[in-house]
Amino acid sequence: MSPPLSPIYLAGPTASGKSAVAMALARRLGRAAIVNADAFQLYQGLSRLSAAPEEADRSAVPHHLYGILAPTETCDAATYASMAREVIDRLLADGVVPLIVGGSGLYLKALTHGLAPTPPGDAVLREQLDSLPLESLVAWLTALDPVGAAATNLKNRRYVTRNLEITLLSGQPASRLKQSFAVADPEIRAFVLTRSRDDLYRRIDRRAAEMLRSGAVEEVAALNGTPVSATAEKAIGFREIRDMIAGRLSPEDCLASIAQATRRYAKRQETWFRREKAFQSVCLSPSETPNSAADRLMDWLRPVAG
Repeated sequence: MSPPLSPIYLAGPTASGKSAVAMALARRLGRAAIVNADAFQLYQGLSRLSAAPEEADRSAVPHHLYGILAPTETCDAATYASMAREVIDRLLADGVVPLIVGGSGLYLKALTHGLAPTPPGDAVLREQLDSLPLESLVAWLTALDPVGAAATNLKNRRYVTRNLEITLLSGQPASRLKQSFAVADPEIRAFVLTRSRDDLYRRIDRRAAEMLRSGAVEEVAALNGTPVSATAEKAIGFREIRDMIAGRLSPEDCLASIAQATRRYAKRQETWFRREKAFQSVCLSPSETPNSAADRLMDWLRPVAG
């Protein structure tokens, strides 16, 4: 019997094999679509840098929320959750199982747990803020919420004003409030792929080398001179490749720096998902295939179907 029509979440650290397992699982589920939950795969022109799914896979199984943002656009957990929820609701209404795939823990949690509501706009305060120059608003936001300011497009007056408004009305930084969640223990079907440290690091090293060979350098070069958003700029490899293009890093040092940064990021992801009790851990061996991993996931899913 097929699993009930509700979302399935597939998370894990970078290079753990999520995309390949998701493809195999989607085929087993039948009417399924893959929804992106990777912060950097949201961006146009960064498919190689972010290891986004190949076009052949995207043609074989419907994929959503890949390459939808310009590199100049900022994004946060609330924005992502709103976009993803709209896609998920539409898929469910059409009888399609949404398979949410990615490793951005905060984005996933905003979707699975729901974000605590932010205060509604205040007309009097908004009028006061609208009377100030953008430079003053930026300086005020930076003083009250430096973390939030660093993640905000400070040239966009609407974003700056709203984040400052949230901070002033709530009495706490908007960036902190946007990480407060509405549901403590959601009932969801969710898995996190894990691997041994040695296996994962070998996969990361291979991915870093393949990334440089397959077009990531050209992607970064194409954005030279473009004011990339603070969100997109955090994509691992972006700054390292820019340094290589500028002659500040050798190709060998660039590769080593990307691999090291990716390993550090993977460790942070592993730490995050260990705390997420709603996600069932699935340990993959070095010899495991995407098909065998998908079969194991289906074994867990079938009892839920009754």
